[in-house]
Amino acid sequence: MKRVASLILVLLFAISCTKDNPEGPSPDDFDRKAILENWADNIIIPAFTDFSDKAEELKTKADVFTTNPDQQSLTELRSAWKTAYLSFQHVSMFEMGKAMDLRFRDNLNIYPTDTTEIQDNIQTGSYNLELPSLNDSQGFPALDYLLYGLGEETGEILTFYTAHQDAEAYKSYLTDLTNRIDWLTKQVLNDWTSGYRNEFVDNFGNGANASIDMMVNDYIFYYEKYLRAGKIGIPAGVFSGSSLNTHVEAYYSKDFSKALFNEALDASQNFFNGTHFESQQTGESLNSYLHFLQTMKEGTDLASLVNTQFEAVRTKADHLNANFALQVETDNNAMLSTYDELQKNVVLLKVDMLQALNINVDYVDADGD
Repeated sequence: MKRVASLILVLLFAISCTKDNPEGPSPDDFDRKAILENWADNIIIPAFTDFSDKAEELKTKADVFTTNPDQQSLTELRSAWKTAYLSFQHVSMFEMGKAMDLRFRDNLNIYPTDTTEIQDNIQTGSYNLELPSLNDSQGFPALDYLLYGLGEETGEILTFYTAHQDAEAYKSYLTDLTNRIDWLTKQVLNDWTSGYRNEFVDNFGNGANASIDMMVNDYIFYYEKYLRAGKIGIPAGVFSGSSLNTHVEAYYSKDFSKALFNEALDASQNFFNGTHFESQQTGESLNSYLHFLQTMKEGTDLASLVNTQFEAVRTKADHLNANFALQVETDNNAMLSTYDELQKNVVLLKVDMLQALNINVDYVDADGD
């Protein structure tokens, strides 16, 4: 509670100390359409295209495995799962358009996964993955359990897909999960490429329903709730008062949670800087918007402060174990320190940047931070 209380004081202090720059340019004078074009054409659509390819490959490898479940096909399926999961980190923040309608992120990455519900689904064969109540028994976390968590050894896991009395049901459930990831992703990508892109770019005005306002809010919400809290804060016990090692991402694969965090951190910083997907080239961005507005905080360029803080987070995370569950168990203070560095950028983004851009927060902060 002391940690949460201190963070509240930091946020309140930042709000009280942040001042407008009345002598600088107006946010309305920036080319808002150009930033939307860069986001859509060079970041969002390419990222979803890449993820769609990876999701299709995951589906293909699942089909190969369920046809012939052996060690080689399991190894290839696990590799496809990891590749797709890393790619997902680059699209998870874009919960707009069809992704919002489909609750895309909730369907693909609610963790910890409900293993009891998964087993019940398999044994009864009666489930509807479209139901929100089954969000925590599907997606990447459910696959994590089915590919790594059914036993301690690979041979033991393979038994569930070969000799187990419900082997066919296990294979069917695995196939249903990968098919759904592939299908949902194709729906979102098709939406962006068949009309939503133009709708998104043409909505370049200001106000709560404008694309920039909604996208910036979604971005900060993702950073705050999914990157900072979900991947670090909740497992470290920031909100519960005690650590929760089973609440890490990719819990069953054991050595993958740090890689997912780092990928998501990179994706978040790249979006801030307008960096093109899988490229060093940049376009109009939140960074360039803040530079255009000549936004300063305590005598320092705000965009530079944000990027410096991203690097501070990365430095802290470099010292974490590849297995966040093990990190929580052996040295949780290192996780808490990483969380604290992440929190500093919440203040810079959610308070200072939003004030500079004249954007209001459109979501409720309900975790007490």
